[in-house]
Amino acid sequence: MEKVLVMVDAGFLSKVSRELGDGHYFKYDLLKFSKDLCGKFGSIFYHLFFYNAPPYQSTNPNPSQKKRKEDYDSFTSKLGRNDCVTIREGRCQRVKNNGKYIYKQKGVDTLLTMDLIEIPIEFPKIKQVILIASDSDFVPVIQRLRKRGIQVILYTYFDRVRNSNFSRSNELIKSVNKYLKLKKSDFEDCKLSNSPSHLGVDIINQTPKK
Repeated sequence: MEKVLVMVDAGFLSKVSRELGDGHYFKYDLLKFSKDLCGKFGSIFYHLFFYNAPPYQSTNPNPSQKKRKEDYDSFTSKLGRNDCVTIREGRCQRVKNNGKYIYKQKGVDTLLTMDLIEIPIEFPKIKQVILIASDSDFVPVIQRLRKRGIQVILYTYFDRVRNSNFSRSNELIKSVNKYLKLKKSDFEDCKLSNSPSHLGVDIINQTPKK
């Protein structure tokens, strides 16, 4: 059976979790989640690449910011103990727009793109990749991988609601070998009890809790 790399845009996956959770974030086992997605193709999970940005910290972090960073560090520490996991971190940028703060991940897509490019070199025996993302910026590197005989399977999410956060990228969908929409059951099948090792709002969502 084919061995598979799973590459996750954590910010995107967090938004999908909240959308499918009706405004609440699923608490789930990320490794089981990744392995289950591989199993649906009759493939074997080999390695997880997890791309994220630590929560924003001001010069003098307030208690809320400190707590979010502590939760994030606890999660990444436990996840990173697995030899089959690589964590890549960008940074969180805070900008003010019309009197409101907006939080954006910076550098995360670049790190993901760099790792995609390196697959034929670093993992010459890997011929299949599962990508969990929604950004059309990945199209050129996906096309290059396919020319080198590497299948790219996209797990994404979109809807048909005008001005939605989940608008469909036709270019991204057309660039991959196959795409599937993430479903509520994908998260529910991997549920965890309340634990610092879960993947949830306090860990990867960059917008402060209200």
